[in-house]
Amino acid sequence: MERIVLDTNCLVSSLSRSSETYEVWLGLHEGRYILCVSNEILMEYQEIIARKTTAVFAENVIQYLINSDYVEMIIPYFHLQMITTDPDDNKFVDCAVAARARYIVSNDRHFNILKPRDFPFIEVLSIGDFLKLIQK
Repeated sequence: MERIVLDTNCLVSSLSRSSETYEVWLGLHEGRYILCVSNEILMEYQEIIARKTTAVFAENVIQYLINSDYVEMIIPYFHLQMITTDPDDNKFVDCAVAARARYIVSNDRHFNILKPRDFPFIEVLSIGDFLKLIQK
């Protein structure tokens, strides 16, 4: 099973049953991949989901993630500071490196800095490309 880190906007867009990316959320439930998260990532997930929906819905999503067999809590000990254009995105890179994740799933162009690198080797996939991967 592939280990991934999912950018907040990708997670949020996959939560709605009417979303074309809803299968990413379903894929997590079905164990088609392992989602790696840190406390920092969970806090951002909760903040953004609450802002776009309700605090109760956000809390339910976070509790599901904490209790899921397909979500792994990661403690990044190194802060690589690789993304200078949006330093807030570094938490996803640090988590991916610590988790030895195969992919960061994001539509954010700030992650393009990772594409030409040999270290850390983390493939950046758009949510659409990741959806195609888990549908196979």
